Amino acid sequence: MVPARPYKPKDKSKAEVGVQIVERWILARLRHHTFFSLAELNQCIRVLLDELNQKPFKQLPGNRREAFEQLDKPALKALPPQPYRYVDIKPVKVNIDYHVQYQQHHYSVPHQYVGERLELHASDTLITLYFHRQSVATHVRAKRAGITTEPAHMPTRHRKQQQWTPGPLKNWASDIGPATLAWVDAQLSTKRHPEQAYRVCLGRLNLSRAYPRERLEAACRIANKAGLIRLKQVRSILQSNRDQLPDQLELQTELPQDHENIRGPKTFH
Repeated sequence: MVPARPYKPKDKSKAEVGVQIVERWILARLRHHTFFSLAELNQCIRVLLDELNQKPFKQLPGNRREAFEQLDKPALKALPPQPYRYVDIKPVKVNIDYHVQYQQHHYSVPHQYVGERLELHASDTLITLYFHRQSVATHVRAKRAGITTEPAHMPTRHRKQQQWTPGPLKNWASDIGPATLAWVDAQLSTKRHPEQAYRVCLGRLNLSRAYPRERLEAACRIANKAGLIRLKQVRSILQSNRDQLPDQLELQTELPQDHENIRGPKTFH
Protein backbone atom coordinates (compact mmCIF):
# COMPACT_ATOMS: atom_id res chain seq x y z
CA MET A 1 0.00 0.00 0.00
CA VAL A 2 1.12 3.52 -0.73
CA PRO A 3 1.38 5.49 2.49
CA ALA A 4 -1.01 8.38 2.73
CA ARG A 5 0.53 11.79 2.49
CA PRO A 6 0.27 13.94 5.58
CA TYR A 7 -2.38 16.64 5.30
CA LYS A 8 -0.87 20.06 4.72
CA PRO A 9 -3.28 22.98 4.84
CA LYS A 10 -2.97 25.55 2.10
CA ASP A 11 -1.43 28.88 2.93
CA LYS A 12 -4.11 31.45 3.57
CA SER A 13 -3.86 35.18 3.22
CA LYS A 14 -4.04 37.46 6.21
CA ALA A 15 -7.43 38.70 5.01
CA GLU A 16 -8.85 35.17 4.97
CA VAL A 17 -7.46 34.47 8.43
CA GLY A 18 -8.95 37.72 9.70
CA VAL A 19 -12.36 36.86 8.29
CA GLN A 20 -12.29 33.45 9.96
CA ILE A 21 -11.35 35.03 13.31
CA VAL A 22 -14.26 37.48 13.06
CA GLU A 23 -16.69 34.72 12.08
CA ARG A 24 -15.64 32.41 14.92
CA TRP A 25 -15.68 35.19 17.53
CA ILE A 26 -19.15 36.50 16.54
CA LEU A 27 -20.68 33.06 16.02
CA ALA A 28 -19.41 31.95 19.42
CA ARG A 29 -21.16 34.91 21.03
CA LEU A 30 -24.43 34.23 19.17
CA ARG A 31 -24.60 30.45 19.44
CA HIS A 32 -27.10 30.50 22.32
CA HIS A 33 -29.30 33.29 20.95
CA THR A 34 -32.46 32.92 18.92
CA PHE A 35 -33.49 35.55 16.36
CA PHE A 36 -36.87 35.99 14.73
CA SER A 37 -35.91 38.35 11.88
CA LEU A 38 -32.93 39.09 9.68
CA ALA A 39 -32.93 42.73 10.79
CA GLU A 40 -32.63 41.69 14.43
CA LEU A 41 -29.68 39.40 13.60
CA ASN A 42 -27.90 42.08 11.57
CA GLN A 43 -28.31 44.63 14.36
CA CYS A 44 -26.74 42.25 16.87
CA ILE A 45 -23.86 41.43 14.51
CA ARG A 46 -23.14 45.14 14.02
CA VAL A 47 -22.89 45.69 17.78
CA LEU A 48 -20.54 42.73 18.19
CA LEU A 49 -18.44 43.80 15.20
CA ASP A 50 -17.94 47.27 16.68
CA GLU A 51 -16.93 45.65 19.95
CA LEU A 52 -14.43 43.36 18.16
CA ASN A 53 -12.90 46.29 16.26
CA GLN A 54 -12.30 48.12 19.54
CA LYS A 55 -10.68 45.05 21.16
CA PRO A 56 -6.88 45.56 21.57
CA PHE A 57 -4.47 43.40 19.61
CA LYS A 58 -2.58 40.77 21.60
CA GLN A 59 0.85 41.30 20.00
CA LEU A 60 0.53 44.72 18.32
CA PRO A 61 -0.33 48.15 19.65
CA GLY A 62 -3.83 49.50 19.06
CA ASN A 63 -6.88 47.72 17.64
CA ARG A 64 -8.56 46.97 14.33
CA ARG A 65 -10.38 50.31 14.23
CA GLU A 66 -7.18 52.30 14.68
CA ALA A 67 -5.34 50.16 12.13
CA PHE A 68 -8.08 50.83 9.60
CA GLU A 69 -7.98 54.59 10.24
CA GLN A 70 -4.19 54.74 9.87
CA LEU A 71 -3.48 52.22 7.08
CA ASP A 72 -6.54 51.34 4.99
CA LYS A 73 -8.68 54.46 5.00
CA PRO A 74 -6.06 56.83 3.47
CA ALA A 75 -5.60 54.38 0.55
CA LEU A 76 -9.32 54.06 -0.25
CA LYS A 77 -10.75 55.77 -3.32
CA ALA A 78 -14.07 57.54 -3.54
CA LEU A 79 -17.09 55.50 -4.59
CA PRO A 80 -18.28 55.98 -8.20
CA PRO A 81 -21.08 58.54 -8.63
CA GLN A 82 -23.38 55.87 -10.12
CA PRO A 83 -24.03 52.43 -8.62
CA TYR A 84 -22.74 49.42 -10.51
CA ARG A 85 -25.02 48.18 -13.26
CA TYR A 86 -24.58 45.00 -15.24
CA VAL A 87 -23.94 45.60 -18.96
CA ASP A 88 -24.05 42.86 -21.57
CA ILE A 89 -21.32 43.44 -24.17
CA LYS A 90 -21.25 41.61 -27.49
CA PRO A 91 -19.95 42.19 -31.03
CA VAL A 92 -22.59 42.72 -33.72
CA LYS A 93 -22.52 43.22 -37.47
CA VAL A 94 -24.62 45.92 -39.13
CA ASN A 95 -27.08 44.38 -41.58
CA ILE A 96 -27.76 45.76 -45.03
CA ASP A 97 -30.81 47.58 -43.62
CA TYR A 98 -28.48 49.50 -41.21
CA HIS A 99 -29.89 47.69 -38.16
CA VAL A 100 -28.33 45.37 -35.59
CA GLN A 101 -30.16 42.69 -33.64
CA TYR A 102 -30.19 42.12 -29.90
CA GLN A 103 -32.63 39.63 -28.36
CA GLN A 104 -35.15 39.63 -31.24
CA HIS A 105 -35.24 43.44 -31.45
CA HIS A 106 -33.54 45.47 -34.19
CA TYR A 107 -31.87 48.85 -33.55
CA SER A 108 -30.72 51.29 -36.22
CA VAL A 109 -27.28 52.81 -36.63
CA PRO A 110 -26.10 55.46 -39.14
CA HIS A 111 -26.36 53.89 -42.59
CA GLN A 112 -22.67 54.47 -43.39
CA TYR A 113 -21.80 51.66 -40.96
CA VAL A 114 -23.49 48.95 -43.05
CA GLY A 115 -21.28 45.85 -43.02
CA GLU A 116 -19.14 47.08 -40.12
CA ARG A 117 -18.68 45.26 -36.83
CA LEU A 118 -19.73 47.27 -33.78
CA GLU A 119 -19.66 46.65 -30.05
CA LEU A 120 -23.08 46.58 -28.44
CA HIS A 121 -23.54 47.49 -24.77
CA ALA A 122 -26.93 46.51 -23.33
CA SER A 123 -27.94 47.72 -19.88
CA ASP A 124 -31.34 47.42 -18.26
CA THR A 125 -32.54 50.63 -19.93
CA LEU A 126 -30.19 51.54 -22.81
CA ILE A 127 -28.64 50.05 -25.93
CA THR A 128 -25.39 51.79 -26.90
CA LEU A 129 -23.34 50.94 -29.98
CA TYR A 130 -19.64 51.73 -30.35
CA PHE A 131 -17.37 51.82 -33.38
CA HIS A 132 -13.67 51.94 -32.50
CA ARG A 133 -14.66 52.90 -28.94
CA GLN A 134 -16.71 55.86 -30.16
CA SER A 135 -20.47 55.91 -29.49
CA VAL A 136 -22.41 55.98 -32.78
CA ALA A 137 -25.97 55.21 -31.63
CA THR A 138 -28.03 55.05 -28.45
CA HIS A 139 -31.55 53.67 -28.06
CA VAL A 140 -33.95 53.01 -25.23
CA ARG A 141 -33.86 49.26 -24.73
CA ALA A 142 -36.99 47.43 -25.86
CA LYS A 143 -37.99 44.23 -24.09
CA ARG A 144 -40.08 42.85 -26.97
CA ALA A 145 -39.56 41.82 -30.58
CA GLY A 146 -39.69 44.65 -33.10
CA ILE A 147 -37.63 47.39 -34.71
CA THR A 148 -36.43 50.79 -33.50
CA THR A 149 -35.33 53.19 -36.21
CA GLU A 150 -33.89 56.67 -35.76
CA PRO A 151 -34.85 58.83 -38.80
CA ALA A 152 -31.42 60.50 -38.79
CA HIS A 153 -29.83 57.08 -39.42
CA MET A 154 -31.72 56.57 -42.69
CA PRO A 155 -30.34 57.25 -46.16
CA THR A 156 -32.11 60.09 -47.94
CA ARG A 157 -34.24 57.76 -50.06
CA HIS A 158 -35.48 55.93 -46.95
CA ARG A 159 -36.37 59.19 -45.20
CA LYS A 160 -38.72 59.99 -48.07
CA GLN A 161 -40.35 56.58 -47.60
CA GLN A 162 -40.79 57.33 -43.89
CA GLN A 163 -43.13 60.19 -44.86
CA TRP A 164 -45.58 57.68 -46.30
CA THR A 165 -48.31 55.91 -44.37
CA PRO A 166 -50.52 52.94 -45.35
CA GLY A 167 -53.45 55.29 -46.05
CA PRO A 168 -51.97 57.19 -49.04
CA LEU A 169 -50.48 54.00 -50.45
CA LYS A 170 -53.87 52.28 -50.41
CA ASN A 171 -55.57 55.33 -51.94
CA TRP A 172 -53.06 55.38 -54.79
CA ALA A 173 -53.55 51.64 -55.34
CA SER A 174 -57.34 52.03 -55.25
CA ASP A 175 -57.17 54.60 -58.06
CA ILE A 176 -55.52 51.95 -60.25
CA GLY A 177 -57.96 49.17 -59.43
CA PRO A 178 -59.22 46.63 -56.87
CA ALA A 179 -56.62 44.00 -57.81
CA THR A 180 -53.80 46.49 -57.25
CA LEU A 181 -55.32 47.49 -53.92
CA ALA A 182 -55.51 43.83 -52.87
CA TRP A 183 -51.84 43.28 -53.80
CA VAL A 184 -50.68 46.36 -51.83
CA ASP A 185 -52.89 45.50 -48.87
CA ALA A 186 -51.41 41.98 -48.77
CA GLN A 187 -47.90 43.44 -48.70
CA LEU A 188 -48.74 45.74 -45.77
CA SER A 189 -50.53 43.05 -43.78
CA THR A 190 -47.92 40.30 -44.16
CA LYS A 191 -45.12 42.41 -42.68
CA ARG A 192 -44.75 42.69 -38.92
CA HIS A 193 -44.26 46.44 -39.41
CA PRO A 194 -45.97 48.14 -42.40
CA GLU A 195 -42.93 50.39 -42.89
CA GLN A 196 -41.00 47.35 -44.07
CA ALA A 197 -43.33 47.04 -47.08
CA TYR A 198 -43.29 50.71 -48.13
CA ARG A 199 -40.40 50.32 -50.61
CA VAL A 200 -42.02 47.33 -52.35
CA CYS A 201 -45.40 49.07 -52.55
CA LEU A 202 -43.87 52.29 -53.89
CA GLY A 203 -41.92 50.32 -56.47
CA ARG A 204 -45.11 48.58 -57.56
CA LEU A 205 -47.14 51.78 -57.80
CA ASN A 206 -44.36 53.60 -59.61
CA LEU A 207 -44.77 51.13 -62.48
CA SER A 208 -47.72 53.31 -63.50
CA ARG A 209 -45.17 55.69 -65.01
CA ALA A 210 -44.15 53.04 -67.56
CA TYR A 211 -47.38 51.05 -68.03
CA PRO A 212 -51.04 52.05 -68.33
CA ARG A 213 -53.38 51.39 -65.45
CA GLU A 214 -55.22 48.63 -67.30
CA ARG A 215 -52.04 46.56 -67.67
CA LEU A 216 -51.03 47.15 -64.04
CA GLU A 217 -54.44 46.01 -62.86
CA ALA A 218 -54.31 42.90 -65.08
CA ALA A 219 -50.80 42.05 -63.84
CA CYS A 220 -51.90 42.36 -60.20
CA ARG A 221 -54.93 40.18 -60.92
CA ILE A 222 -52.64 37.44 -62.24
CA ALA A 223 -50.23 37.89 -59.32
CA ASN A 224 -53.01 37.70 -56.74
CA LYS A 225 -54.41 34.54 -58.31
CA ALA A 226 -50.98 32.86 -58.44
CA GLY A 227 -49.84 34.10 -55.03
CA LEU A 228 -46.96 36.17 -56.46
CA ILE A 229 -45.95 38.71 -53.82
CA ARG A 230 -42.52 39.80 -55.08
CA LEU A 231 -42.14 42.99 -57.07
CA LYS A 232 -39.91 41.43 -59.72
CA GLN A 233 -42.60 38.80 -60.37
CA VAL A 234 -45.16 41.50 -61.18
CA ARG A 235 -42.59 43.30 -63.33
CA SER A 236 -41.87 40.03 -65.15
CA ILE A 237 -45.57 39.64 -65.99
CA LEU A 238 -45.56 43.07 -67.60
CA GLN A 239 -42.26 42.60 -69.44
CA SER A 240 -43.40 39.26 -70.91
CA ASN A 241 -46.83 40.72 -71.89
CA ARG A 242 -48.48 37.90 -69.99
CA ASP A 243 -51.13 40.34 -68.80
CA GLN A 244 -52.27 40.84 -72.41
CA LEU A 245 -52.91 37.15 -73.09
CA PRO A 246 -56.54 35.98 -73.06
CA ASP A 247 -57.75 34.25 -69.94
CA GLN A 248 -57.33 30.49 -70.15
CA LEU A 249 -60.09 28.15 -69.11
CA GLU A 250 -59.36 26.05 -66.07
CA LEU A 251 -58.71 22.40 -66.88
CA GLN A 252 -61.03 19.82 -65.39
CA THR A 253 -58.81 17.49 -63.42
CA GLU A 254 -61.56 15.39 -61.83
CA LEU A 255 -61.92 11.92 -63.31
CA PRO A 256 -65.31 10.25 -63.77
CA GLN A 257 -66.18 7.80 -61.00
CA ASP A 258 -68.03 5.35 -63.29
CA HIS A 259 -65.33 3.74 -65.38
CA GLU A 260 -64.75 0.20 -66.64
CA ASN A 261 -61.28 0.07 -65.02
CA ILE A 262 -62.67 0.92 -61.62
CA ARG A 263 -63.60 -2.31 -59.82
CA GLY A 264 -65.59 -2.64 -56.65
CA PRO A 265 -65.06 -4.92 -53.64
CA LYS A 266 -67.14 -7.73 -55.16
CA THR A 267 -64.53 -8.24 -57.89
CA PHE A 268 -62.16 -9.96 -55.48
CA HIS A 269 -64.70 -12.46 -54.04
